Amino acid sequence: MKGIGLILFFAVSMSFSASAQKGYELGGWLGGAAYYGDLNPGLVPKKPGLAGGLTARYNFNTRVSLRSSLNFGRIAGSDASSDNNFERNRNLSFRSNIFDLTSGLEFNFFEYEHGSNDAWFTPFLFGGFSIFSYNPKAELNGTWHALRPLGTEGQDLGSEYGRISGGFTIGGGFKWDLNRDISFNVEFSTRQLFTDYIDDVSTVYADNGTIQSRRGDIAAALADRSLVEGIGIPGRQRGNSKENDRYMFVGIAIMRYFGGIECPKISAIRD
Repeated sequence: MKGIGLILFFAVSMSFSASAQKGYELGGWLGGAAYYGDLNPGLVPKKPGLAGGLTARYNFNTRVSLRSSLNFGRIAGSDASSDNNFERNRNLSFRSNIFDLTSGLEFNFFEYEHGSNDAWFTPFLFGGFSIFSYNPKAELNGTWHALRPLGTEGQDLGSEYGRISGGFTIGGGFKWDLNRDISFNVEFSTRQLFTDYIDDVSTVYADNGTIQSRRGDIAAALADRSLVEGIGIPGRQRGNSKENDRYMFVGIAIMRYFGGIECPKISAIRD
């Protein structure tokens, strides 16, 4: 991700000499969300959920835009779908709604100009920063319970992980004009998060008796759902705290352009 970020930085820095076409775009997108973390450590997305949002761009020129988006997605993970014996026997699961605000810079690989007969399509790359809220829940006997207040890894009362975090965002896609004002966009983005608790799993098992005395029977039941004896003993690995979680969005968007095409400056007639 750092390498892609450097490429984006240099590409943006070099592109401000591009011809100007200032204006802004507004639109919406629909698609899917996927999660990667302790309950889905592989590359294949499992249990994807619906996602969508609103996007705004301000075009500095035909190459560079400032973009922001307000996004929603539902993510989920489950050990039951794992091919790993330990993970299946660990038997943890979660789902969470994600509310995401992302801002950053977008770079067009080709000159892109609304209303042009030639520069009407381009692949693009974008990067930035995201702030998001999350609230992992798990099902027990037909009822969904928020996991954060239960301290499932032995957190002290008042020391639970937060519900708001952030992350670095990188993404890309392809866009093309349907007419002068409307464009069609296909894009994906992924976020490297600052938290490992989007799935409520990060470190080691705590003493389940202590969890029960502090938080109650439901907390104890959801902290250790293992199918075989010996997995949930205190101090044994519950998650991988060395690598934070991630989530990604992929979707299609319709964008509406508001603005004109800036004509090139003509030298003034000298006396």
